[in-house]
Amino acid sequence: MRQSSSLLSSSEDIARYFREASLPSQQETLGQIVVELLRAGKNVNRKGICTKLVRRLEVASTAEEEKHYQQLIGLLLGR
Repeated sequence: MRQSSSLLSSSEDIARYFREASLPSQQETLGQIVVELLRAGKNVNRKGICTKLVRRLEVASTAEEEKHYQQLIGLLLGR
């Protein structure tokens, strides 16, 4: 009985997390950018990735998105 209720609670927690997760993870965002660069035939390097991140930051529609992109830029620049 006890195990069943803890599994239900865990399932509900996981479902809530995915419902509330509006932004992709940092890895997903970087993966999307790498794919964009490769498809465009450009080199995958720090400059190219930062350029894409800055562009996304410029068009971000929420403060949460801005923070996400700022964190990734900081990660790439070692800050």
